[in-house]
Amino acid sequence: MSVARAFIGVGSNIDPAENVRNAVRQLATQVRLAAISTVYLTEPVDRPTQAPYYNCVLEVETEIPPGELKTRVLRQIEEQLGRERTQDNYASRTIDLDLILYDDLVMESDGLTLPDPDIVRRPFLAIPLRELAPELILPGSNRRLDEVAAAMPESNLVPLESYTLLLRREIGDDSTE
Repeated sequence: MSVARAFIGVGSNIDPAENVRNAVRQLATQVRLAAISTVYLTEPVDRPTQAPYYNCVLEVETEIPPGELKTRVLRQIEEQLGRERTQDNYASRTIDLDLILYDDLVMESDGLTLPDPDIVRRPFLAIPLRELAPELILPGSNRRLDEVAAAMPESNLVPLESYTLLLRREIGDDSTE
């Protein structure tokens, strides 16, 4: 199998500095981490009483097929970091790892839709993704990512520059300094 370029959305609002860092470290043992977007402090969706989130997008290179990447790698890391899944899709979480793009693959199967439909709805996915892949055209549509992201409000995204730099140094990604 050839190497795929994939993007993973990362979020946490329970000990986020620790959990995002641990998730990135664990993921780096299973795939090649190519880049980390700016990490943003964001308000929780539909839950104003919750703690804010740390959100970013990771660019990875992998030979692991998408379904396996989600179940065997991402879900396992979430479990190891204490993620508890409930019926409440907006519950606080130690870590949330979502496969949002996998090459130019368009698919919808049980529990995995690519590209993730939230890319066009959530600034905390579209804006960091644009940072890593400004030239991207969303697979299955002719929508340019830079246009999708440009139409979204950035006012609720607070860049965590020092924290981002720390993560990038850990994986040896100095390209964006």
